[in-house]
Amino acid sequence: MNAFEGNNNEKVNDAPKDNQVIDNETPTTNEINEETIMPQRENPPMVENDTIESQTDDSTEEDRDLVEAEEHDASQEDDELTEAQENNSEDDSPEEAITMEDFEETMVTLRSGQMIKGTVLSVNESEVIVNIGYKADGIIPLNELILDEDQTPFDLYNPGDEVEVEVLKVKDEEGNVILSRKSVERKRAWQAIEKGLETGEEFEGICTEAVKGGVIAKIGDIRAFVPASQLSNSYVEDLSTFVGKTLRLRIIELERRRRRVVASQRVILEAEEEERRQKLWSSIEEGQRIKGVVKRLTNFGAFVDIGGVDGLIHISDLSWGHVNDPREVLSEEENVEVIVLAVDREKERISLGYKQTLPHPWDNVEEKYPVGSTVKGKVVRITSFGAFIELEPGVDGLVHISQVANRRIQKVEDELTIGQEVDVKVLDANSENRRISLSIRELLPEERKKPEPAKPKAKEEQFQKEDMTVSLGEFFPEDFS
Repeated sequence: MNAFEGNNNEKVNDAPKDNQVIDNETPTTNEINEETIMPQRENPPMVENDTIESQTDDSTEEDRDLVEAEEHDASQEDDELTEAQENNSEDDSPEEAITMEDFEETMVTLRSGQMIKGTVLSVNESEVIVNIGYKADGIIPLNELILDEDQTPFDLYNPGDEVEVEVLKVKDEEGNVILSRKSVERKRAWQAIEKGLETGEEFEGICTEAVKGGVIAKIGDIRAFVPASQLSNSYVEDLSTFVGKTLRLRIIELERRRRRVVASQRVILEAEEEERRQKLWSSIEEGQRIKGVVKRLTNFGAFVDIGGVDGLIHISDLSWGHVNDPREVLSEEENVEVIVLAVDREKERISLGYKQTLPHPWDNVEEKYPVGSTVKGKVVRITSFGAFIELEPGVDGLVHISQVANRRIQKVEDELTIGQEVDVKVLDANSENRRISLSIRELLPEERKKPEPAKPKAKEEQFQKEDMTVSLGEFFPEDFS
């Protein structure tokens, strides 16, 4: 190795010591020198040491400038990255703040007594879980649900159902929100009842019990008292007959503070009855056939409800035959068809006929009771000239006194009594004149005919016979001895 090479190597090896921070991608001084010096080794120039040192110093300065430029660029990139991160941080912070505010705004503020709607999340045997948009879900306990006797929460609610509830407690001992469905329905019921008092709206109530002076009916979850006088438009003897039945009620008195409700069914029934009355009076005419219900029986007839108005069937119009008591023909609550006989709108009276709806018994009487036939009948009336025999209701035949017995009689009562059943023979029948002639005598056998008693003899004949049977010698034996 020549001196040139040795000095050069020393200079080259010393160069990196002046700048120890070198980027992995920056070429080293040795690599630079190799590029510049190695070719010189092939044709080493004959130069002095000062020239070599100058070249080495220039190369080192270039390397230093290159490293500084790269460090500056790296530092600038770091600054830009930091600035970008800061800008991003500034841009993100408002968005995060807005999102939190929006989330807080979606949270519901609760207070006791507040009405709120929610969505059913789950249902079990003892409670219903509801999402009410609060940080905690709401719970409706079993005792805050309105259930019928055999119902469970599963019968009323399913997950996803919307339900309106009232907040009872915002936070109980376990941090839950306690809700009530019963309270909501009760308030709604009170509002409906208050409105019904003003408008006269009709409610349905279930009669639950009979109490002194009336009954208790439940309108939804509200208990209402119905006085006995307001149950019906007629007298009610046994109030227990209404228990379990549905009543049609109208609110007539309300005290919200005392939770007192008085209702009436009678006002509804009377209003409907009056409407039917007006309609009937405007349409009823004589001769009209109409249906009704027997409401009351008296000794003189029957009162029939024909649609809000009572008409009278007189006892004489109950049957074509003789009637002693209307109960023999009709019974109370029996449905009947009647004919309007007379209408008096001023006095509001209507006369009805029942027998007029039945076939007249005298129609075709000749066919039913031909002359010469024998029929049974009942003695219904006795007069001085004979007896009337009822063949069927509305058809009576006469047995003349001369046809009562096969002998002469002074009184019909000596042979017949009222109510007695007898066999009679039809002598004549006339439907136009409504007369039938009958005979009992014609049916009596000959052997039953009593012979006429013998006439008494004259007294002279008796004396003659006596003379003939007694001799003078019997009276005067001494003279004829």
